[in-house]
Amino acid sequence: MTNLKYVKFERIDLKKNPEFNESWVQDRIAEDPAILGLGELILKDKERVQPRSGRLDMLLQDPDTNQRYEIEIQLGSTDESHIIRTIEYWDIERKRYPQYDHVAVIIAEDITSRFLNVINIFNGFIPLIAIQIKAMRCGDQISIDCTKVLDQMTLGLEEEDEPPEIVDRSYWEKRATKETVTLADKLLELLLTFAPGIELKYNKFYIGLAQDGQPNNFILFRPQKNSIRFEIRLAKSEEIESQIQEKGFDLIDYTKWGRYRIRLSKSDVKEQSDFLKELMKKSFEQEGK
Repeated sequence: MTNLKYVKFERIDLKKNPEFNESWVQDRIAEDPAILGLGELILKDKERVQPRSGRLDMLLQDPDTNQRYEIEIQLGSTDESHIIRTIEYWDIERKRYPQYDHVAVIIAEDITSRFLNVINIFNGFIPLIAIQIKAMRCGDQISIDCTKVLDQMTLGLEEEDEPPEIVDRSYWEKRATKETVTLADKLLELLLTFAPGIELKYNKFYIGLAQDGQPNNFILFRPQKNSIRFEIRLAKSEEIESQIQEKGFDLIDYTKWGRYRIRLSKSDVKEQSDFLKELMKKSFEQEGK
């Protein structure tokens, strides 16, 4: 029997509360950007002055990638000016700092269905994330709950989505080596234990997968001279990243297309086959949902 006790939280209307105002919300996010659910971000700036356009509430950055998040906070419900201001600041920042990938983030207490539809129209042309916040109180304690109600839609095409230029196995053996191409075979053997009918498909820019003759690229392989790049589609997870690093793998990055890119050696594939199989099975099951 658990010792946990049920506690009823009281929701606080931040817009009508003189103590817990927008500045207070900014400070809480600045102290712990992870509460937004966007990963382990760091605070780059607050109240960032924009040329002839006011101030950007917050600028967050992913320290491991070139991703920046332009954040605008609105207490109460979203409105037209909030959306326009968010997009305007995103546009200014991306033009000033084109070396980064930029994402516009709208935060509000109430993102109505009407404005969610409007924001969704922009998404796909402008990378947009909408987060709804709730301030909850229990006794003399207060907390903020953040819910992502609209996620960023990937812009552009991943190589696998473009019409593939078909090659053969010898192309990859010349581009990489026979030994590293064989690593794709070893990984395929693991795949076949839970995904019958899977086979390798040789394309110019990657070795993909097909199942029963149909493309199913939940994993891509890119053999290199001394290793193989293993690109697996999985939801971003601190737990998974920790496991990958604990195994000693060379984790390159997490792409905007939702893939972990890992550089594997021959010994990695041989000695960590159980873990790699577990990762691949998780990706396969995720794709099938």
